[in-house]
Order: sequence, then C-alpha cells, then structure tokens
Amino acid sequence: MRLLGFDISWGVKAQPTGLVPANSWNSWFWPTVREPFTGAWQQNQELSQETAIRHHAVYSCVSLIGQDVAKIALKLVEQNPTTRIWEEVTSSAFSPVIRKPNRYQTRIQFFEQWVYSLLTWGNTYVLLERDNRQVVVSMYVLDPSRTKALLAPDGAVYYQLYADSLSGVTEDSLVVPASEIIHDRISAIFHPLCGMSPLTAVGLSAMQGLEGQKTAIEGFRNQAVPSGILTAPGEIPQDTAERIKAKWQANYGGSNIGRVAVLGNGMKFEAMAVNSVDSQFIEQMKWSSETICGAYHVPAYKITQTAPTYNNVESLEQSYYTNCLQSRFENIEALLDEGLGLVNVPGHTYGVEFDVDEGMMRMDKKSKIEFIGLGVQRGIFSPNEARAKFDMPPIQGGDKPFLQQQNFPIDVLAERPATAAGGVPSSGSTTPPPANPAASTTPATPAAARELADDERDAFAVLELTKALYSEIVAA
Repeated sequence: MRLLGFDISWGVKAQPTGLVPANSWNSWFWPTVREPFTGAWQQNQELSQETAIRHHAVYSCVSLIGQDVAKIALKLVEQNPTTRIWEEVTSSAFSPVIRKPNRYQTRIQFFEQWVYSLLTWGNTYVLLERDNRQVVVSMYVLDPSRTKALLAPDGAVYYQLYADSLSGVTEDSLVVPASEIIHDRISAIFHPLCGMSPLTAVGLSAMQGLEGQKTAIEGFRNQAVPSGILTAPGEIPQDTAERIKAKWQANYGGSNIGRVAVLGNGMKFEAMAVNSVDSQFIEQMKWSSETICGAYHVPAYKITQTAPTYNNVESLEQSYYTNCLQSRFENIEALLDEGLGLVNVPGHTYGVEFDVDEGMMRMDKKSKIEFIGLGVQRGIFSPNEARAKFDMPPIQGGDKPFLQQQNFPIDVLAERPATAAGGVPSSGSTTPPPANPAASTTPATPAAARELADDERDAFAVLELTKALYSEIVAA
C-alpha cells in the first residue's frame, strides 16, 4: 500500500500481531474530563475539552504559548567542524520542509497547531511524508482523538491512524511504525507514551470560573439578589402563592431589578444566598485565573495585562521563557532533528534551532545600541556584525573585531617594573611594558621594519612613536 506517495509496507514486513493500546488509560480523561470533582460524572457535570477552553484564562494561556512558539523563526544550522560553532545553512533536502511544512499551512500555523494539540490533549502526533529518496517533504499534525499509540510484544512502537483527507490517510485503522510519526508529549506521568494535558489539573478551576460567571449572569438577569423567599405570618393558599410569585418575578426581576417592593399583610423577603460582594466574586474569579496560569507556567500578568511596576522588561521575558517556553522549544528541536533525519547525515552535523534571541528577546533601541556597542568596544563583535544586527550593510575595514592597544596580557603586567605612588613608573624605568611578550626578546630593528607589510609597518611606527612620547612624559 502507498501512503502520501510512498510505500509503507517496508515498515511492517508482516502485519504486527499482539498490538495493545499504550494509552488506554488516557481515554478516561479525553475527550472529556469526567471527574473535575468527586461525583461530577454521576451528576452529568463532566468538563469537556471544548467547555474548558471557553474559560478566558485557559484560552489565553493556550493561545499565548502557541503563538509565542510559532512566531519564532526556525533555522537549519550546521556545526562548523573547525570552530565547533553552529552556523545557519541551507539544504535542498531539509530547508524546503522547514520553510513550508505542508501544502495548506504556513510555518506559523503548523507550529501553532502543534502546540495547541500538546496543551489541550497532552500529545501531538505529526505524520511524515517522504519522497522516493526517503527524505521528508511534508509534515501533518494529526487529530489526537483519532490517533493511538500501540505497543508490540517485543516493545516496538506503532501508531494507529484513522482516515484524514488533510493528511492523506485514506483508510481507517492504518498502522504505521514509529519512524513515520513525530510524537511530542507533555507530562507523561502515568505512561512514557501518554502525555497529560494541563487541562486535567485545571478542570475544577475552569469549572468554578465558568459556573461563577454563569451565576453572576443569572443573578443580574433575574433579580437584584441571587434568590430568596417571601414569607407571610399565616397560611397562603397554593393559587395565591403562585400568583404572588408570578407578580414578584414580573415586577422585580429581569429589567425591573432595583425597583422598590411594597409588601403588605406582614409579608417579608429573605435572601437565601449571599450577594456578589459577600461571596467575594471578583476575588474568586481572580483566584481561578491565577490557578490556571500556574498550571500552564504562564505569569499572571501576561493574562491580566497588568505588568509589574518595575521597568525591567528583559528580566520578565527571560523568566517567562525559562519557566514556560524553553522546554517547548528544546523538545520541538530535538524531535525535528530525529524526525527529519538530521542526525544521520554523513559528513555533516545538522540541526534545527529556533532564533529566540532575535524573535523573542528583543530590546528597545537604546538598550540594543548600548549592548551591541559594548560588545564592539570589548572585541566581541566586529563593526560589520554590529551593523548587521540593525539591518545595515557592511563597510570597508569592518570585518575584524577591534581592541584598544593599552590592553596587555596579565602575565606581562605582572612583570612590569615597580611604580611610584600614583601608578607612574619609577625614575629608573623609562619604557612601558611591551605590547606582547615576543617584543621583549626579539625587538624589531629598523631594517626588519622596512621588510614588513604596509599595515604592519604602520603599526610598528605608531608603537615606536608611542614609546618615544611616553619616555618624554616620564623624563619630564
């Protein structure tokens, strides 16, 4: 049989037997969280995935993480065998699928769906499409509810797929080997092949928040207080009670909230539930949102849009990256390295890498100039490297890092002559420490200087002039 343009029969020479679902336990949780609290299942109060995502904090956390991961550019890099530094490269085998994962999604849409599946289902399944060279040319994020991990008696892992026209799967119960699936998972607590979504932990908080909002809406819709009873000193016939109830709801409920009620014959109204102030409704909603943010490791200010008062955006973003996003970036990079076959290319050491520094850790213009300027001053960046970070073209002579001449190696400074107070050399010393150790043992003669290249001769002349000026200053 052929799948997505390639023959998959090589992966399974004979139909594997004895396959058992690895995630049979997981069906208890998804697609429904059946027990957000004890007895919820029996009371028909299951919390479905679709219901939980309606809570504003759940939606904000899931969408924020997904968009922040997807917006970062993904680069194909290769380790330089000489410098051991990872450098961005292009490859006809790997670069196209990194730029365009499949026919109907951009790179951003693809990774958004990857992260959404992970955060709501705990698992992401990506089907790989190969060409005749066995090179991956397309990647498809599968529906987690229609994908199942299977285990063979010998420990081999397979995946059972169901028909999906987008990914090109044309038959149900298709079994493919693990080599054709990238399986990302989060919090695999109970089984190494079964991830657990954070929704499992925040189900009760999401239900509390949704029920609290529903109660508030009903309270405002019906009457000024949640509920209450009208009492009379004597017995009231049933028909009279129904008539008084209907009149009360018509006159003081819905849009008539706040009207003055006039009661006679000793009747009294007694509230049966506390109002929104007594129940600290706002505080409860805030607690539910913070609990959900904690489960997703998202700082609460990211959801409430109320940032801390101190002005250190870079530190806040670094904390958010370290505690929430870094594990997602690292895991996707490792999975793509293996799934795309980047670790098995003879003569090359390839990898993929998210450009976090440029895509996320962006500083304001002033801070960026100060940071890069300090790097140029200390010889870390060359002028052209610094200009490239501001999208400026290179200039002539700016390809090499610069460093001021007065910097000497520590061992040379340790051998300098004793100095008088104030750091000026004693009268017995008339020369500064040499610019390099070799200068003290084999000084260049004028004849040798004439044989140097032009740039070296100029540097030699500057050094000799500096020595002469320094000697005059000391003598004076």
